[in-house]
Parts: sequence; C-alpha cells; structure tokens
Amino acid sequence: MIVDIINKKRLGQELSYKELDTFFNGYLEGRVKDYQMSSLLMAICINGMTEEEVFSLTKIFIDSGDRLDLSFIDDVVVDKHSTGGVGDKTTLIIAPIVASLGIPILKMSGRGLGYTGGTIDKLESIPGYRIDLSDEEVMKQVQNIDIVITGQTASLAPMDKQIYALRDVTGTVSSVPLIAVSIMSKKIAGGADKILIDVKVGNGALLQTIEEAEELSQLMKKIGAIYQKEVQTMISDMNTPLGYCIGNSLEVMEAIRILKGEEMGNNLTKLCIDLSTELVCMAKGVLPSDAQDMVMESLRSGAAYQKFVELVKAQHGDLSKISVSRKTKIMKANTTGTIQEISAIKLGELSVSLGAGRTAKEDSIDYGVGIELLKQVGDKVKKGEGIAKIYYSKPVRLQNFNDIFLIK
Repeated sequence: MIVDIINKKRLGQELSYKELDTFFNGYLEGRVKDYQMSSLLMAICINGMTEEEVFSLTKIFIDSGDRLDLSFIDDVVVDKHSTGGVGDKTTLIIAPIVASLGIPILKMSGRGLGYTGGTIDKLESIPGYRIDLSDEEVMKQVQNIDIVITGQTASLAPMDKQIYALRDVTGTVSSVPLIAVSIMSKKIAGGADKILIDVKVGNGALLQTIEEAEELSQLMKKIGAIYQKEVQTMISDMNTPLGYCIGNSLEVMEAIRILKGEEMGNNLTKLCIDLSTELVCMAKGVLPSDAQDMVMESLRSGAAYQKFVELVKAQHGDLSKISVSRKTKIMKANTTGTIQEISAIKLGELSVSLGAGRTAKEDSIDYGVGIELLKQVGDKVKKGEGIAKIYYSKPVRLQNFNDIFLIK
C-alpha cells in the first residue's frame, strides 16, 4: 500500500484523502520510514499536487494536533509569516512594532530550511530564550503583553514539525504545494484572525520566479477562505540579502539596532515598515498612510524596542549574554568599481558552511558565526577595501568569496 502510493504520485496521479491520510499519519506514527516519506516528498516536488490534494493534506496536518482558541481575546489577533530568505529577520522587527501599537500578534515560527534562516534559530541565540511554550503559556502571554514568538507547541500541527525537518535535508523545500500546506496548517492551528504572508522570490529564496510566488499566494488565500481566515500576501525580492547581517546572533543584534531606530535606510528596514503597515491596516481598518505614521512613531519613540525587550524577558531570554564568535576575517574587494550585485544564495550557502544553518536534520547550530556585509549594492569600493566581515569558529574555504560580489 505504501509503495503503491509512492508510485501513484511518481506517475503524476492524484492521491485521495484516504491515501494521503494513510501515508502521512503512518509517518507520524512510525509505520512509514524516513526513506519512504522522502520518496513521496520528492515525487510531490517533481509532479506537484492538485488543489484538492493540497486542501486534503492541509486538513490532515491541522487534524494531527489541536487548534488554539483565541476567542477570549476581544481584539483582532494577527499573525505574520515569511517564506524565508537570506538575512530575513523581519519577524523580530515587525512583531514588536505591531504589538507596541496594541495589536495582539501570535507567531509560531520554524527553524531554518536549507540556507534560509529560521526565526526560532535566531531567538535561541539569546541565552535562556524559551521557544517551547505550552498552549496555556502562549494564550496567557498574548493576553498579557500582546506578543508571543515561540516554536510550534507540541500539540499544534505536530505532523508539520516532522515533515518540515525532513524537507530541510532532502532537497524538497521548494515545492509550492508543500510550502502552502506547511505554512497554512500552522497558521490555521495557531488561531489568529488575520494572516499576512511575505512571499520571498529570487535566488536567495525558496521560490525562484514571480509566477511561483503568485501561485503560492493564491493557494494560501484559498486555504484561508476555507477556514474563514483573512489572508493577505506581499511578494518581496530575495535576490539580495536583507540588511547587513547573516547568522543567528548577528541578525538579532541587527534587529535590535533597527528597533532602536539606528538603521532606517536599508532594504530590510523598508520591508519591515511596509509589512508592519499592512498588518496595522488589517487589524485596525485604517488608511495605509495613517498606519505607516503609527509604525514610524513606534520606532521613533522606542516603543517597538521596549516591546522586544518585554518579549525576551517574558520568555526568559537574557539579551546581555548574546554573543558572536571572536574569530573574524575581513574579505576584501578584488577590484575597484561599484557593487552591482550581491548573491543572496551564495551568501546563504556560505553561512551554512560556517555552521549557521543545517545540512542534516540532527545538526546543531553555531549561533555566533555568520557574515556582516560592510557594503551594499550601489556602493563604490576600491581594490583591497573591506566588503564583508566573516565570523567563524571552524576553518572554512573562502576562495570563491569574490563570486558573491559583482563589482564593475
């Protein structure tokens, strides 16, 4: 039966709800092995899924656990998700901004997929930060301080947690149907009323084309409609890394600088302002111009940063103990000119080789390593001038580093 299901999808045929239920619940219960699930995931990656299959699999994922009931909260509860990209620490910035404006935000995040950094990995670089809150703790915290950023609770979409880890190391992270199922099962189970999804597209993202991004957007909106959830999407560029830092501790420290209003002009800050503005519009029903004014005031007044501090304290983190590797190396420009491109995917791959990401699902993360860009696209540089700072703890080959920067 299990092999028959794999072969059916390998041939591009539609799987029934019963077949999907048998296979995926079999995996959750240990009757289907890793290598069998890997085969089915690859067949899905190659042949895709029909909308009916996606709707069925989303229900199976949701039904594998509980759903949070947030009806006791009078305000509209929002959630935000990103499909992931190199240097994407937007949640660490957006969630405190929104919560500082009195809008409850409940964010259950994942670990990194491939070369895309996971919000949970970044938060775990803060010593003591708890990412394993219970359902009761989640509900109490969102009621008390309007903000929670935690890992998936054990009872919410547990199937996704298992499949997510396997996709990361089997080359099956880029499937539009599997991305839709993973995101929406968590979002529906998480109980938020309104959901904003940042769909990344480009060489440093899971999706490479605008067409794929639009397909995913429409699919997630359709899933949301089935469960009476308002879902909005925003498609954003991921050909160039977001901000200046790649790596877990480095990205938390960069997020803090933005929340303090110290870095206002780069692509990361601009995207966070746009996404925060959209969430405020969704929650409060105000004009975009008014929503943006509220967002900017949160940053200027320090309210956003104070909300982040409140979040970290509530989840037992100690910001004073966050650290980066003491071993560093400055990478220099190989020619004089203007930086035309910075390859997000190559920087992502480099960060994984440093230890900031995983190549196997049991791998541990080195929180202190990463890359700090010293220059951005459009900057003029001289030959021999520093263009990036590498934080490392183990020897790593950097001979192809200059392929990352196109300088003319």
